[in-house]
Amino acid sequence: MSKRAVDSVFQAMFLLTDLRVILRDTAPVHELDESRQAMVARTLAELEEQVKVIRKEMVG
Repeated sequence: MSKRAVDSVFQAMFLLTDLRVILRDTAPVHELDESRQAMVARTLAELEEQVKVIRKEMVG
């Protein structure tokens, strides 16, 4: 496995942690204001990019 794949796995985990923090901050109803919606959208876009790298590097 390449260093790039390993780095992407860790980056993806950090991004998921960012989403988890948002969920914790908005509990129990998890209503997102515009600012948080934008943050979630950016985080998910970054997460998708990391998953692409992982898929390319580990699966081919």
